[in-house]
Amino acid sequence: MTSQTKTHAALVKRPTLSKDGRTMTVHVPVTFRQQSGRKQIVTPPGVTPWMQPASRIDSTLVKAIVRAHRWRDMLETGKYSTVRELASAEKINESYVSRVLRLTLLSPAIIEAILAGRQPAWLEIEDLLKPIPVEWPKQIASWGNC
Repeated sequence: MTSQTKTHAALVKRPTLSKDGRTMTVHVPVTFRQQSGRKQIVTPPGVTPWMQPASRIDSTLVKAIVRAHRWRDMLETGKYSTVRELASAEKINESYVSRVLRLTLLSPAIIEAILAGRQPAWLEIEDLLKPIPVEWPKQIASWGNC
């Protein structure tokens, strides 16, 4: 889950100089965003960031993709014959297993971007667990170029 705290961007003031002339105060509108326990500062829309953002590998997304492929392998090799049997063995909800298994249908470009931490900042596990287009170009179009 993400939370955002926004400053009052409309209240941009000119830099002010202290009475003694030694200190200058600059007001900068910023947005603080917390995602996966990390805080990051987001620049206003339309402004070029002053530095390239570091890649942000989201371990939750990576774990879900790995889990999906592991479960698919268990089903394909015959270790479990049904999703219900797999869910029971993993002690989790059957519908959750089904939603996670859909991640095996993700475009290789999207998977590569997630593993490298280049996925869009807004992309979270809830987005991946929703129904997704089967066609890879449609996936990329709906989530933007990763």
